[in-house]
Amino acid sequence: MTVAHSPDRPRYHHGNLREELIAGALTATRSGGPDALSIRDATRRAGVTPNAAYRHFRGRDDLLVATIDRIQASMAAEMDTKPADADPVEVLRAVGLGYIRFALAEPGWFGVAFTAVGSGDATPLPAPLARLVAALDGLVTAGVLPEDHRAGAEWPCWSAVHGFTFLALHGPLRHRTTEEVLAAARRTVDTAIDGLLVAHRTTDTTGDPPHA
Repeated sequence: MTVAHSPDRPRYHHGNLREELIAGALTATRSGGPDALSIRDATRRAGVTPNAAYRHFRGRDDLLVATIDRIQASMAAEMDTKPADADPVEVLRAVGLGYIRFALAEPGWFGVAFTAVGSGDATPLPAPLARLVAALDGLVTAGVLPEDHRAGAEWPCWSAVHGFTFLALHGPLRHRTTEEVLAAARRTVDTAIDGLLVAHRTTDTTGDPPHA
């Protein structure tokens, strides 16, 4: 299994407490998931009192958001393995497989990556979703996918790889060998892409899928 790139742990210097607290949160959640994160634990790892954290974070949720951002950035980097001038279909394939690779290599962080925090107010696109959106837009730019079939395509694509990861981490696929899981991952991604690319050829004169 390819090991995903870990979120960068910086070298700490005096006055860099914010980064040290995030690093402590990453260490805790890597093995324990979101429930392992606490201000008290992060400050203990940093060697400071809990009150010191509030100079940088309003509370646990604020620290969790910063941790999620780092994990999502690392996941997006694992999805971004093809050069900009690569075949757009291969770029999309790498995006899907990179998402799954990250989840398999870092299940603790994957469990944190899309944790709902606070009231759920509108936020920028998560980095992994933004990477998927860019790959799909690349298909349109290259003339591979008609523009009128692009809208909303990220949702079935994301559902395919996200659902697969849960089967691999928590479902029946967790009992399979690494080789079997990766083969199933490749088939899942290829099936999603094939379905996306042939959809525009199977629409009827109304513009709706024939079986809708």
